[in-house]
Amino acid sequence: MDIHEYQAKEILSRFGVAIPRGGLAYSPEQATYRAREIGGSRWVVKAQIHSGARGKAGGIRLCANDVEISDAADALLGRRLVTSQTGPRGKLISRLYVEAASEVDREYYLGFVMDRTSERIMIVASAAGGMEIEDIAESKPDSIIRQTVDPAVGMQPFQAREIAFGLGLESDLIGKAVDTIMGSFRAFRDLDAAMLEINPLVVAKDGSLVALDAKMSFDDNALFRRPQIAELRDKSQEDARETYASDRGLAYVGLDGQIGCIINGAGLAMATMDMIKLAGGEPANFLDIGGGASPERVAKSFRAVLSDKNVETILVNIFAGINRCDWVAEGVIKAIEEVGVNVPLVVRLSGTNAEKGLAILRNSGHAITTAETLAEAAQKAVAAWRASTMKKAS
Repeated sequence: MDIHEYQAKEILSRFGVAIPRGGLAYSPEQATYRAREIGGSRWVVKAQIHSGARGKAGGIRLCANDVEISDAADALLGRRLVTSQTGPRGKLISRLYVEAASEVDREYYLGFVMDRTSERIMIVASAAGGMEIEDIAESKPDSIIRQTVDPAVGMQPFQAREIAFGLGLESDLIGKAVDTIMGSFRAFRDLDAAMLEINPLVVAKDGSLVALDAKMSFDDNALFRRPQIAELRDKSQEDARETYASDRGLAYVGLDGQIGCIINGAGLAMATMDMIKLAGGEPANFLDIGGGASPERVAKSFRAVLSDKNVETILVNIFAGINRCDWVAEGVIKAIEEVGVNVPLVVRLSGTNAEKGLAILRNSGHAITTAETLAEAAQKAVAAWRASTMKKAS
């Protein structure tokens, strides 16, 4: 789960990380009022969407008076901001963050992420702040500092000092950097974060060390024990298809194809998507219904897939080990009768009670195409999609 910049900054400030003064605004009038509250002579108006690269897309405006702040807010609110990370549809700006402009001397990059290779939290830092980490890795790989944390003892101050010295900070900034790094680590660890990025972390001309921008995402599986974090979720920033599925306990990722997939097991789902591509089609989604594929769960999966208006064919591919194919078949029939499946449907069942499940499908009286192998199922799904497309065209 992602959160907004202002939310990430509020969290970090509670853990001792210095941030500029700022406030949230939902209208041009509120934006100018926030600037007066903050004080000073220059302010930054920032679009709050779940995406980086907002500055390059015009989502961050530097303002010097009330008129400029009001104009910037008026131009941003209600607009869909398209960045290099949002895709062509962009994301809707419904709130702004107004903060005091900082006189920047130097910029640094600081990030925390779960490293699956070492199975530890990894800290990534660089003196090339203000750039995306991918760009830093490509253009300045030698500037990247990496440090892993032993989960048995947690992050130690000497590790933070090593990072601070590696960034080339002066001696009077080392203590501030240690406090920032240790505070960021505690926020990451204590709140079950999956990623924390401060980019840029700046040394201001007054000698302060400030998190000028911040991004955080959290482990969805841990939200049940972090209600204060779950409350920060902004569904308007999420793919509506993925939101619908996740609210119903389904693992779903929306894609741009036309063949909807309902599959149990992440590995089988990936293999099925590959086979669809190999057969000449494009998957519309990744959907793993999990091990307990009850009729009700299968019906929910159909609703999730059919919520995507681009879906023109559905492929159901189930390998039953824990669950049973006859349950899945009952769910397919239930979905057809309750949800209304008006696109070609291809079903491949294998494993426990496969023959019984296939018999249920064949005797249902509905137009269901069955397949015995994964390759056959993918080929039939692509063929059905092409036939449906040609029929619509004619």
